[in-house]
Amino acid sequence: MRPEERIWIALDVPGLEYAMPIVRQTRDFVGGYKIGKELFTAEGPRAVEAIKHIGGKVFLDLKYHDIPTTVAKAGVAAARLGVEMFNVHTASGTEMMQMTMAAVIPYRKRPKVLGVTVLTSLKDKDLDQIMGLAEAERSFFNREHVVVTRAKDAQGYGLDGVVCSAKELRAVRKVCGWDFLTMVPGTRSPGAAAHDQKNIETPEYAIANGADYLVIGRQVTEASDVLEELEKIKQEVWQGTKKRFAKDLRRVRAVDFDLVHGW
Repeated sequence: MRPEERIWIALDVPGLEYAMPIVRQTRDFVGGYKIGKELFTAEGPRAVEAIKHIGGKVFLDLKYHDIPTTVAKAGVAAARLGVEMFNVHTASGTEMMQMTMAAVIPYRKRPKVLGVTVLTSLKDKDLDQIMGLAEAERSFFNREHVVVTRAKDAQGYGLDGVVCSAKELRAVRKVCGWDFLTMVPGTRSPGAAAHDQKNIETPEYAIANGADYLVIGRQVTEASDVLEELEKIKQEVWQGTKKRFAKDLRRVRAVDFDLVHGW
């Protein structure tokens, strides 16, 4: 995969009049585009159709979080739209994930289905409040524990991957392996504004530690020179890829050494 194919631009904008100039300017320099709740609520399916019409790929980021039948039917609607990927919230449960996968698998070119684990805007103390944890439980039910548990469930029930922060990548890779997709929002180049993200790492760090795709929004869409900003991020992705390759090579050599020596 080329470095630019790992970069997906978040089109967190109020309408197509804002989104399409970005798409036209960048479509040859990124993997695709994330359509979230703001743009989809404003424009509906035509937002997907407009981007696809000029050759762009779409990650439909609506985080479906409902009863199993409702989410499964929404998944079918997303498949019919022809999106490349969509996501569901793993907190909706394993039955939902199982039903959704069963619903979309019959499509000849089905979208990849990713499970949202924990929002990147949440820290441990936020999870404590959401889950109503007592003091004694907090050291066990930390953010990483919840992310990894939900990733294991997602993989077990057939999802193609998860959405998680860069901080949990190593733990997810350790448990789920390297064939399980990871989409990472909330990365920022050194010096870029954090905005409302709280679990931030650099694109280089994320790729080096196992991210397949990065979702990057305002750092690109609000840049004075969008293509220059994308080139900077691409170089960071390339540096991360080289570090990742070096880690992969060390893992392979370690396995070969163990086989040769019967360990």
